[in-house]
Amino acid sequence: MKTFTLLKTAVFLACLLPLLRLVWLGFAGGLGANPIEFVTHSTGTWTLACLLVTLSVTPLRRLSGWHWLVRLRRMLGLYAFFYACLHFVTYIWLDQFFDLHAIAKDVAKRPFITVGFAAFLLLIPLAVTSSNAATRRLGARRWQRLHRLVYLIATAGVVHYWWLVKKDITQPALYGAALAVLLGYRVVAALGKRRPSDFLGDPKPSRIRLGACRT
Repeated sequence: MKTFTLLKTAVFLACLLPLLRLVWLGFAGGLGANPIEFVTHSTGTWTLACLLVTLSVTPLRRLSGWHWLVRLRRMLGLYAFFYACLHFVTYIWLDQFFDLHAIAKDVAKRPFITVGFAAFLLLIPLAVTSSNAATRRLGARRWQRLHRLVYLIATAGVVHYWWLVKKDITQPALYGAALAVLLGYRVVAALGKRRPSDFLGDPKPSRIRLGACRT
């Protein structure tokens, strides 16, 4: 128990490092010629990175047998939301100065912002329902169905990044490849759990085991 507490603390602090780096660069004058753009891109990149790390918990747990990994998933997901909030606040405050008309125009006319804005909105109910109390209120199955939105959110995040980059798409392509592997694993795992009769139209559906479809 003590070892896990230390590990969880280490992961918590590691997730804070991108923010601490931005603060340090801000004081040291290392944010480049366009600090707002630097902060916006950095927080967006770390949002996507945290989402992918969160999605990697289930495959790693199943392949390694390290079941304690699942106890880190909520924290990693909340860090993804935290960096998404920083990304969003940087855009609406430092970039647009809370100009609602300009923001609405951007969302409507610039596809990469439309997709990114949609992904942020979808993250909110996942963050709000991340607690054990919310899971009990919703019920395990409804909670699982809601939190499968993370697949759509991560996909929208990759698309948002891809459409933002105009020339060198190396980084968004790498994130896209990682997401494809993580989603592909889930598809293969889900198909592997189905009985042959499921593909033949067996009128008696197999029982769904609680917790088998976690994100």
